[in-house]
Amino acid sequence: MFGPPVNIVKSTRNFETWLGSHTSPVGRDLRLKHRHMAEAVFSFLRATFYRWMQVWPEVCGDVAKAPQVLAVGDLHIENFGTWRDAEGRLIWGVNDFDEAAMLPYTNDLVRLAASALLAIEDGHLALKAKDACMAILDGYRESLGGGGRPFVLEEENKWLRQIATGELRDPVRFWKKIDSLTPMRGEIPASARDALEHLLPERGLDYRVCRRVAGLGSLGRMRLVAIAECHGGRIAREAKAIVPSSVYWARGTQGPEEILYPAIISRAIRAPDPYVQVRGRWIVRRLSPHCCRIELSDLPTDRDELRLLFAMGWETANIHLASKGEARDVRKHLNKLKRNWLAGAAKDMAKAVRDDWDTWRKSGAS
Repeated sequence: MFGPPVNIVKSTRNFETWLGSHTSPVGRDLRLKHRHMAEAVFSFLRATFYRWMQVWPEVCGDVAKAPQVLAVGDLHIENFGTWRDAEGRLIWGVNDFDEAAMLPYTNDLVRLAASALLAIEDGHLALKAKDACMAILDGYRESLGGGGRPFVLEEENKWLRQIATGELRDPVRFWKKIDSLTPMRGEIPASARDALEHLLPERGLDYRVCRRVAGLGSLGRMRLVAIAECHGGRIAREAKAIVPSSVYWARGTQGPEEILYPAIISRAIRAPDPYVQVRGRWIVRRLSPHCCRIELSDLPTDRDELRLLFAMGWETANIHLASKGEARDVRKHLNKLKRNWLAGAAKDMAKAVRDDWDTWRKSGAS
């Protein structure tokens, strides 16, 4: 087994130099990201997809040589959330596609499974590693074979609706967090203002703009939130700076670096959020109590974790079915793999992530 050419500290420095060539990083947010990377291995995983893309082809070998699809890239068990579709229905699924790229379909499955294993090790999930991986794979296979189906939390999927609408997503709690955001000081980029105003429900609406510090993978990129009163209540719209996937950086790609966020949300088996749009170099979306990511800490204690991981595997196939012409090749390849391939690859990658995390903490780079 051959490791990547540089360690995590130099890798991070090189990546952030590349990031600076695409956007203007927020220095204090990057420093916060570095501290979060040292706090817990699961946080480290979420923050370092760029490093994953360097390591996983070396660690996983043949598993990484698989049919390519339009993939999430940075998939993990906290990259799921809810939104309202054009009919006002509550939908559950993958929440963020910042790192969307053409990748072996196995990448998303291994990363999702590795994140579950790390969550199990840290006590966030009460499952056996083998059972967790099998639930993800079973969900993926069933969705892929049946052509996929979105998770609409109305008449069906009551169990998932109960998970997705817990106490921590209460409107009072949500707006208290929004009210605590720091007002934006200095000049707001004209492109960001245009992107935010485009998503507001009315022209000429009076609004204030605040900075938002959120996420881990994208922490360091500018996030701005427009908050306004509209028809008797508050509304919020977020603009986040978007850059090409770090897959391009890891591959040392020369030439065009296409942002595939719009392609993946429009082609996947999905009940789309009409408020999620890419406008120039900004991804804009509505923020509300039920239009946001679900963290492990948000989940109720009474939950069916295997069923949830099965749903995550199913939703992964919903996304991969955006590459309709590749579905047959994916099924054929999947059928040739050994039954426990996912558990083995996820275990190897979880160890590689933990090794990098140990190096990061010992370096004092945070």
